[in-house]
Amino acid sequence: MKIEPRNIKVKDVYDGYVDSDEEGVTGYGGKLDIRPKYQREFVYDDKKRAAVINTIKNGFPLNVMYWAKTGKDTYEVLDGQQRTISFCQYLNGDFSFEGKYAHNLTNDEREKIENYELLVYICEGADSEKLDWFKIVNIAGEKLTDQELRNAVYAGPWLTDAKRHFSKTGCPAYGLADKYMAGSPIRQDYLEAVLRWISDGEIEEYMASHQRDENASELWQYFRTVINWVETIFPHYRKEMKGLDWGRLYNEHHEANYNAQDLEADIQQLMQDEDVTNKRGIYEYLLTWDTKFLNIRAFPESMKREAYERQKGICAKCGEHFEINEMEADHITPWKEGGKTVAENCQMLCRECNRRKSDK
Repeated sequence: MKIEPRNIKVKDVYDGYVDSDEEGVTGYGGKLDIRPKYQREFVYDDKKRAAVINTIKNGFPLNVMYWAKTGKDTYEVLDGQQRTISFCQYLNGDFSFEGKYAHNLTNDEREKIENYELLVYICEGADSEKLDWFKIVNIAGEKLTDQELRNAVYAGPWLTDAKRHFSKTGCPAYGLADKYMAGSPIRQDYLEAVLRWISDGEIEEYMASHQRDENASELWQYFRTVINWVETIFPHYRKEMKGLDWGRLYNEHHEANYNAQDLEADIQQLMQDEDVTNKRGIYEYLLTWDTKFLNIRAFPESMKREAYERQKGICAKCGEHFEINEMEADHITPWKEGGKTVAENCQMLCRECNRRKSDK
């Protein structure tokens, strides 16, 4: 990897500045891709944006920026996108600082900002080297997510289309399924989730095999299929459904036959069951019938002591005597059969007997 330090004035970076939904963000006379396809939308809040302008205005050092060389005289921002867009937006008149827009500044005030010299390291090398550097220099400002780092490697027409569906503010995926999805589209949470679902966790392999595809229609259709399946078997939405691993559940269970009315009746009952402490787990429980997803309420220490004394330390299964710390509380009538977590339904078993019972 070849690295060359340069001092570049703010006004030169701002030259030819364009921020377009279709074309992205460019500057430096059209030679700098300020927001490459793999990077997020602008996420700095007003406070952080103002801090950048204050730093430049006072001539304080701004963190080093990194550009990657993409052609003979073209570049893309490797690190420093948010800071670059901040001062470009200010000079463009998009926001004010200390009550003044850029056009309200005196000539000397504006010239001080425009002539501020940025320290930029120009990096040149192979894609793999660029990604390594991207990880190394991503130590300041808004940290990149794992998916944003993957996007750096697999940029292309497929990724551009995938981001159109999953990675923009108000994107189609947000409109279709925000109530089911966790995280933020612009931080690539939606894209990462659906890629993990469709690839069974092999995200890099999937992105590599589709990198040169003209579009991401397969990914989008799969996502729509998952959401349609969810809405079909669980038509009554509850807040506990947000952020569940729906793609994995679809992959594992979509071929089974479910009756939506029966499922809804079970959900209503389980939501009211005080022994079910993990209400979010109800949905996966109804697909698997594994009670571990419900976190059934455990017997409190007082009930354990009461049962232990009642049994005089004798295991209800093997009949041997144990100390209380060698025993575990168990539902006499299993929870699945209607047994509740109450004193009358509590028995103490030795650990071995309780393990054997659980294994059945």
